Amino acid sequence: MVEEKSTGRKIFIWLNVLFLSAFALLCIVPLVHVLALSFSSSAAAGSGRVRLLPVEFTLKAYEFAMDNVHFWNSFRVSIERVLIGLPVELGLTLITAYPLSRQNKDFKQRTIYVWFLFISILFSGGTISTYMVVKSTGLIDTIAALIVPGAVNVFNIILMINFFRNLPRELEEAAFIDGAGHFRILFGIIAPVSMPSIATIAVFILVKHWNSWFDGMIYMNNVSNFPLQSYLQSLVIQRDTNLLMTREEAELLALISERTTKSAQVFIAILPIFAVYPFLQRYFVSGMVIGSVKE
Repeated sequence: MVEEKSTGRKIFIWLNVLFLSAFALLCIVPLVHVLALSFSSSAAAGSGRVRLLPVEFTLKAYEFAMDNVHFWNSFRVSIERVLIGLPVELGLTLITAYPLSRQNKDFKQRTIYVWFLFISILFSGGTISTYMVVKSTGLIDTIAALIVPGAVNVFNIILMINFFRNLPRELEEAAFIDGAGHFRILFGIIAPVSMPSIATIAVFILVKHWNSWFDGMIYMNNVSNFPLQSYLQSLVIQRDTNLLMTREEAELLALISERTTKSAQVFIAILPIFAVYPFLQRYFVSGMVIGSVKE
């Protein structure tokens, strides 16, 4: 039987559609503007004539980006960061969440560790103390400085704990009877049936590592070690852009607009996220809600 919607329900649905559509436009319009700037001429960008469509179409900004050594070097650093940081952080999340999702009778110290993690959400040592630890351990100007300090994400661990606790206990009991150990159960049984939650957390980790810029600014003394977002932040904020480019690149920049070249590099930087997200999006919604409600 098809339920007939009341007038109030229809109004509510239409208001939701209008609100979400307006919100989506607010998110899309700046991106479209940046894309239009990247394809516009320096004169059009400098005179403020560019809105949502390119004016005097040109690829000069992308030619500059393709020839920019610092840009591609920082792009490589970000790729390395994601390829190393994603499995490290995801692996630590799994092996931390699995024991903490057990019953208290199976892991007597579970409550102590859970409270320890919870307190770390409320209180932090701060930027200065974290920097001193990174410096004293010799991680400054290394890729490890971008990965190790944030390798254990408590928020992701809590999400995974809630998901693991809602899985049928019979899966583990049957595996124990067959002689499987904890690592075999985790990676051979629990992880495969937890793919929606794992994929969701993987998206969180991927976006965090790709978009993070502050740690690169404070832990990297050499521009050549900057991740992509740290380089772009310096390029956009720093007034003397010649510090970030070679002499030949500076001469080329004099012939084109800084706004168009920065827009081109910013747009290139977000393309990897656009390419990866559609493949994980189908897990995203289900992973966010599965395990959040206890039946």
